[in-house]
Formats: sequence, C-alpha cells, structure tokens
Amino acid sequence: MVTGFIAKIFGTKSERDLKKATPTLEDINKYYAQFVTLSDRDLRQQTEGFRQRLAEGATLDDILPEAFAAVKETSRRLVGKKWSVCDIETEWNMVPFDVQLVGAVVL
Repeated sequence: MVTGFIAKIFGTKSERDLKKATPTLEDINKYYAQFVTLSDRDLRQQTEGFRQRLAEGATLDDILPEAFAAVKETSRRLVGKKWSVCDIETEWNMVPFDVQLVGAVVL
C-alpha cells in the first residue's frame, strides 16, 4: 500500500527513467535534423570529431546525443541497400524509433 502511494507521488522507475531520458531524446532529434543535410563524407567525419572530443576529455555522455543522431541518420541512408551476409543477400530496413533510442539512453 505504501509502495503504491510513493509511486503515485514520485512515479515508477520506468516513468522516472523516461522523464530523465526525454531531454536527451530531444537533443538527439535536434542533431538528427541537422545531420540530414550533411554529405556522406561530412557525416563520416563526425566519428573522427567524436574521437577527438573524447581524447580532449569529453565523456561518452557528452557526445551521446550527437553520436546517436549520427547513427540514426546513417541508418536512414542505408535503407534499401543490400549486401551479402553469410552468403545470404540482406537488405537494410531499419531506422531506430524514438522509443528504441530512449531504451538505449537508459541502458
């Protein structure tokens, strides 16, 4: 009974995690909108920029929104591309949904 009362006041663990991750998701989608305009070359260069920032003392949390946005945009660009995986032709058809990004942020 007390647990239910506390959950009503403070929310469940899932609700708190979602509330905490929402600003990061908004940042990811803001960067994603910017990355859509980048050339393939400029998008690939983001990785080197991340490495450099990490070497200069940035944390993984510091680069997380931009890195996730870069992955989301790269995934979008790969949709429809095909290649052989273990001699099976495979077509890329995945772009992460916001709920998947939130799950990754929480993890």
